[in-house]
Amino acid sequence: MTATASAEDLRVESREEGPVTRWIEVEVPAARVDVAFARAYRALGRSARVRGFRPGKAPVSVLRKLYGGAVAEDVERELVGDTLGAALERSSVEPVSQPHVESDAPAEGAAFRYRARIEVKPALALCELSGLPAERPSAAVSDDDVEKELESVRQRHAHFVEEAEGAAAANGHLATMDFEGRIDGVAFDGGTGKDVTVELGAGQLIPGFDEQLVGARAGEERSVRVRFPDDYGNAELAGKDAEFSVRVTSLRRREVPALDDEFARDLGEFETLDEVRAKIRESLVVARERAAKAAVRRSLLDALIERVPFDVPPGLVEDRLRRRLHSAAHDLEHRGVARAIAERQVARWEQEWRPLVEREIREEWILEEIAKAQSITADDAEVDAHFEQMAQEQGTDVAKLKKTYRDAGVLEAIRSQVVEEKAVEFLLRGANVSEIAGS
Repeated sequence: MTATASAEDLRVESREEGPVTRWIEVEVPAARVDVAFARAYRALGRSARVRGFRPGKAPVSVLRKLYGGAVAEDVERELVGDTLGAALERSSVEPVSQPHVESDAPAEGAAFRYRARIEVKPALALCELSGLPAERPSAAVSDDDVEKELESVRQRHAHFVEEAEGAAAANGHLATMDFEGRIDGVAFDGGTGKDVTVELGAGQLIPGFDEQLVGARAGEERSVRVRFPDDYGNAELAGKDAEFSVRVTSLRRREVPALDDEFARDLGEFETLDEVRAKIRESLVVARERAAKAAVRRSLLDALIERVPFDVPPGLVEDRLRRRLHSAAHDLEHRGVARAIAERQVARWEQEWRPLVEREIREEWILEEIAKAQSITADDAEVDAHFEQMAQEQGTDVAKLKKTYRDAGVLEAIRSQVVEEKAVEFLLRGANVSEIAGS
């Protein structure tokens, strides 16, 4: 393995191209190029198998003729890798994304020249930081809010009971059925099911399927004609007409419990319905306070972003976006989501997440600049407190959580988060915050 080169024998020139782009041009002397070629041919000579020569005995002239192009590519990668860091340091250029390198192939006996397009953080000119407008939604919880949530809890604890003989299927029923589907009279993979249970009207089936079961009775057979959506997960079925022979085997209806103290006791930690209401109110207040805090933070940063305009390097946005999409795609694959469905979802996320990533970068850089201007830092005790809060919210051990971040090499990212939040708190202390009605 070669050591990273110094910049002493390099010729380095840099120039600006707009607020977020720098070009650096690097010339590596011929002597260093020759050393790199000699090293590459020695390594190749030890492993290459050339007809007519014993292993390791093929002369460089033969290796050059057979493998010269590939060796030049290897040398190019080595020279750029060994010198780019030193060239950036000499130019005082700090890249925020992967540099884009352009060069001709290196040649023995000649200097090697390349140039790199570097994205950098632009200079930020902060606005007046006091009196920034912000809006805080009310976190008040009304009796109606509590009753709506109580009804939601009640619905979640509903159970299903068998319908009486002769009852007709309606939306909301759980229908159990056997079915067999055909396209152009031919059965297809995945088109047959037995004892399949769905909630009618819940959109769990192909559009138009469960609507044709409304009115059916247990034991009744029906013919259901549908068309698979054009964006259906299985490309072989997408856009095709199908006919299903369906036999409804049973119908069940939802029954919700009465709202009384017995229901409260069934929830496991209450004796009376009033205790349930009190807990619901407490939970709603916590949730709305959290939502109000997030909303006032966002409105404050909206005002700040509007007043501190700057260009965001597109390559940085792309790098972050690609990493997140890669992680999301891996997660979908791990969960067993069909490839076609996963690809469509990732394509949607690519469009949805791009502006979010750009905003995230704007927020980070503005808050970082404010923290620097106001000498805002985070000590170890504050970082530890943040980890304790995260561990409590995630229901995990704080030591285990810190180890996870340490092993991933992102422990200092938490310190940056703490500094950002302290910068937001600084801004809020001087902001003009208006109270608005909650949603």
